[in-house]
Amino acid sequence: MGSCKQGAYMRVHPLPPENGPDLFCSQVGGIYTVIKTKVPVTVGEYNDRYCLIGPLSYKTAHIEVDSIEDDKIESDVMRATLATLRDRGINYMYGRWLTDGNPLVLLFDVGSASHRMDEWKADLWSIAGIPSPPDDFETNEAIVFGYLVAWFLGEFKHIAGQRALSETRKPYIIAHFHEWLVGVALVLLRKRNVAIATVFTTHATLLGRYLCAGDVDFYNNLKYFDVDAEAGKRGIYHRYCIERAATHCADVFTTVSHITAFESEYLLKRKPDGVLPNGLNVVKFSALHEFQNMHAKSKEKITEFVRGHFYGHLNFDLDNTLYFFTAGRYEYRNKGVDMFIESLARLNARLKHSNSKTTVVAFIIMPAKTHSYTVEALKGQAVIKQLRDTVNDIQQSIGKRLFESAARGGMPTDSASIISAEDLSHLKRRVFALKRDSLPPIVTHNLVDDATDPILNQLRKVQLFNNEHDRVKIIFHPEFLNANNPVLGIDYEEFVRGCHLGVFPSYYEPWGYTPGECTVMGVPSITTNLSGFGCFMEEMISIPSDYGIYIVDRRMKSVDESCDQLTAYMENFCNKTRRQRINQRNRTERLSDLLDWKRMGLDYVKARWVALRRKFPEYAARLQQLAEEDDVATGYSDADSDEVTARMALALAVPESELGHGYESDGAASTMARQLSGDLSGLRYNTKVPRPASMPGSPKNIYQDIDALDEEEFRATIMSNPAGLFYDGGPDGYDDGYLHQGGDVSGLVDSVKAMGMKGADKEYVPPAVSRRGSMYGTNHVDGIGAS
Repeated sequence: MGSCKQGAYMRVHPLPPENGPDLFCSQVGGIYTVIKTKVPVTVGEYNDRYCLIGPLSYKTAHIEVDSIEDDKIESDVMRATLATLRDRGINYMYGRWLTDGNPLVLLFDVGSASHRMDEWKADLWSIAGIPSPPDDFETNEAIVFGYLVAWFLGEFKHIAGQRALSETRKPYIIAHFHEWLVGVALVLLRKRNVAIATVFTTHATLLGRYLCAGDVDFYNNLKYFDVDAEAGKRGIYHRYCIERAATHCADVFTTVSHITAFESEYLLKRKPDGVLPNGLNVVKFSALHEFQNMHAKSKEKITEFVRGHFYGHLNFDLDNTLYFFTAGRYEYRNKGVDMFIESLARLNARLKHSNSKTTVVAFIIMPAKTHSYTVEALKGQAVIKQLRDTVNDIQQSIGKRLFESAARGGMPTDSASIISAEDLSHLKRRVFALKRDSLPPIVTHNLVDDATDPILNQLRKVQLFNNEHDRVKIIFHPEFLNANNPVLGIDYEEFVRGCHLGVFPSYYEPWGYTPGECTVMGVPSITTNLSGFGCFMEEMISIPSDYGIYIVDRRMKSVDESCDQLTAYMENFCNKTRRQRINQRNRTERLSDLLDWKRMGLDYVKARWVALRRKFPEYAARLQQLAEEDDVATGYSDADSDEVTARMALALAVPESELGHGYESDGAASTMARQLSGDLSGLRYNTKVPRPASMPGSPKNIYQDIDALDEEEFRATIMSNPAGLFYDGGPDGYDDGYLHQGGDVSGLVDSVKAMGMKGADKEYVPPAVSRRGSMYGTNHVDGIGAS
């Protein structure tokens, strides 16, 4: 954060809550992974001033949370706030999450407030114009949960303010909201004017996910969609309203990748203030020099399953077999499963044409509705287990006979003295049991909708049936992996380590944790330039394929060309020698540090700081001055010390009222006089004006040597700034270059006005700014601008 030291920034936040609806609702989603893996870094920054908030699930909470009794809660403010909610009949669980970092967590029982759902739904319609149909259970829960969170935060802020020893000791709270499911709370905080800085992160837009699942050319037609009509057609208009309202009510709006920032600009009608790429807790996956040995051990477990699954048709060399896989939610088109299967069929044809000795076993790990395991899948594992047990018994028997013979000084004379006729009989029975007439199954479960399942139908279409002459074999496992699985009993992490290549040709993937997990475990992967991970790697590495990251072009190529490119990548991988694959895994594993939260978490620090500057500009200026004075005291110099003093004087002149909470003055002397007397009628709401459309691209530090540019060069530099990691535009985040040209904000103002916000009149124009300054006449804080 430039010269603003983290110590000065952190001491004043007794509780920066981060609301994540995926906390205990589900343990398989990407948002759950984001929050869980980020915990150690955030706890290291805030300690017990960091608290996670989520809905309470009684099925898993008692396993995941070490609850703390109310009378043992250390924070007086937290204890008093929870007592207020408890007295009103709200149930909750407060304690420590049993994960790395052991953060404080507060889980609300949504059911305990369900009797107020109709009242709150009516209130939401009244204040924000957001509809809520009665039959959408997920939205109903989101509304109740949102009101509980807003209630809690309002109470906490009020009680903490009352108990503060002085005005300067009142808490400054930051709340970070993830996804639309917690968007209602954000809207309520804005409408109630609760003095809390807010950050909203969308990990994927609702409408984008639905549109991509259909047969549309999404990215080339993004700017032409009628968003309200498209949401209405798909029955998600009420959810879309929540998401869009949360987007516009947040002090800082962020996404997880540039591709999602580009999408959000058109679908949610606000350009994100920055990008917060997802990271991983690399220490968890770190194996140093052992990861090659771990690959070998995990690979052997997969090989044991393959022996059972292909019993009777095991006519290929397991030492020359490669394991490919794709995994994730069952989103047939979004996850690129259609392209994966088509490319496997083409790969099969190429390998057969070249008489390759390499065999590829491709796994598709995606949960679907099932009845049970197939008989053939269970039988295969049972037959192989019986064969393994029989061979082990015979080995022990032979060893015993050899030992007894050698102990007497004798040597075996023939096979009959080594293996008995009874042992041979048992072995033959096990070998005969391996014979079967049917082909190995392509699916391990009996699916509920077998006849209409998209994956099975495409496998039938391309005729990948695990024939003996096929060089590509298919196994569709419609269930997430775990060690208790009777068919493929292996944890997902161990399974990934044992595979040779992860293939994720997604069409819609805002980030993509699966290739990231492959990377930190040293497993090469294939992704696309339509995934956040793929875009990130293209920006960070000049030739990603040299490090085992293959990126398929799904943006500028046709579907057929993309399939050929994916096929070529897989064929090239099949032609590598074992030594080449080992070297590539070593290079892939070296990229782990790029994805570590210790690095990625810095962007979250920026987001929180920008939120503070927008919500509490006078406080942010005070912090900045203290930090810069500390720099001077410790030997650092600042040529702009006079400007710092001027900023501080201006900030202290701003009255402690709604001026610090998103309102601005027109600068007139009469207006200032009314403000000092408490009359806020001359204030206009500080609407976030839309920034010019931009394509996804690398963040650029556009403010280097800016003073050396003439006005024309300055304008060209400003306009070339793509969607990056936090735009620099003063304390309110405006893009100075865009404000110089003005802008048509009528569409945004209409949407804001529809939500009943103050000051959203059509005559509103963006405030004038100087070349280097903001509407407050202050300079931006060094290091908070474009990265």
